[in-house]
Amino acid sequence: MPATPPGRPTRRALLPVLSLTAACLLLVTPATAAPHGTPDAHCAGRTHLRVPGAARRQADCLDELTTAGTVASGHTDPADYAGLTPKDLPTPSGVPGIQIDGYFPDTSTTNTDHGWHHDSQFVIRLPDHWNGGLVVAGTPGNREQYANDKAIADWVLARGYAYAATDKGNTGTAFYRDGRRPGDAIAEWNTRLTQLTRAARAVITQRYHRPPARTLATGLSNGGYLVRWQLEHHPELYDGGVDWEGTLWRTAGPNPLTFLPPALRHYPAYAAGGPAAADAEAALHKAGFPAGSEFLWPYHDQMYWDLTQRIYREELDPGYDGATEAGTPFCASGTSACDADYDYAARPASVHRAVDRIALTGRIGKPLITLQGTLDVLLPISEDSDVYARMVRASGRGSLLRYYRIENGTHTDSLVDAFPDRLRPMVPCHHAAFEALERWITGTGLPPADHTVHRPAGADPATLLTGCPLT
Repeated sequence: MPATPPGRPTRRALLPVLSLTAACLLLVTPATAAPHGTPDAHCAGRTHLRVPGAARRQADCLDELTTAGTVASGHTDPADYAGLTPKDLPTPSGVPGIQIDGYFPDTSTTNTDHGWHHDSQFVIRLPDHWNGGLVVAGTPGNREQYANDKAIADWVLARGYAYAATDKGNTGTAFYRDGRRPGDAIAEWNTRLTQLTRAARAVITQRYHRPPARTLATGLSNGGYLVRWQLEHHPELYDGGVDWEGTLWRTAGPNPLTFLPPALRHYPAYAAGGPAAADAEAALHKAGFPAGSEFLWPYHDQMYWDLTQRIYREELDPGYDGATEAGTPFCASGTSACDADYDYAARPASVHRAVDRIALTGRIGKPLITLQGTLDVLLPISEDSDVYARMVRASGRGSLLRYYRIENGTHTDSLVDAFPDRLRPMVPCHHAAFEALERWITGTGLPPADHTVHRPAGADPATLLTGCPLT
């Protein structure tokens, strides 16, 4: 167990590990790759590459940068991306190049990859056949730097992009121990992504002798939150972004601390059946969990709602349960300091100030495509992307946004394997949105107007895995 950072009280047990789903990308227009035998040949100059600001870096020459090769070579960690994609998602191959692993200076030690016991770890992948683009990703949930390798990295590397990812500066379900003040750990996520974006651009310039021509931010869940925040605060670094079901932090709400407690409070009565079940179901619908998503509630009750509420509440409002660390798992409503009874609106102003430090405004400065599944029951769409789209328009930035609601999409694509006739995978819709943004920022075509992308009636699950027309 890592030492408790100064300024944060010592707390009880380390919570069991559970990965939650979140990243940013950089893109450019295609460019002709340098042929072998030139200074840009396979792995040329890798020992001379430097990552500005890094405390450690290790460069390796690989015959394969996608998971088709990195799993066997030990240059990824399948545990990082487990559960995020459908089992039959194709794995591209044929991408040789350089991989750089390392870390930036940091005081926290939750990330044990490479035996380093050091946070702010990153990975940078530089394909031999470069299209001129750079993709930089923060991770979903509280995962480590390889979490996007299946959902994002494989696909963009196969298209010729360079790729970089950060662990966001803290990992695991006790991430809230990092920092001195409530909100510090999440605030660091934004700082680390900005840091990696700048450093990766410099590495690209060293390797290919010119900087990337365009920059794009993308990511899922907490990674989608990072996209929104970066385009609001550092639009100068990006040409646009794709936000895949990003977490909405809003000081006045909604945010996860407003819709998760009702789920914890009412789901037990719904699951128990009997005369109280109908009222409990109505209360869950009112909290934002959509009608028709009930088949997903048992899984989310066991795997997501309780843990997510407790660890994010601990990060932003540690005083709610006193000296207890992240509350009492699955406590019954009415129990002292139970998260099922948490009332964000009634909490002290200091709690709202902590949320305000990480809150979004909607004031994006570059084009953004947002997509979210209508059956997302970790971050209900009516409490998240629907609201963020209104925030963007209210701030006068509506011309910079396209918003697509993906019918029957849910937060975790691996659930499509369990319910192939009731869900559709989000990953091909992310690919379609990425390609639409490429056309948008290069002036070769405007994305379609905001709309719901319907799941074709009777569609074969295999067909849904290979395409997602946004028109």
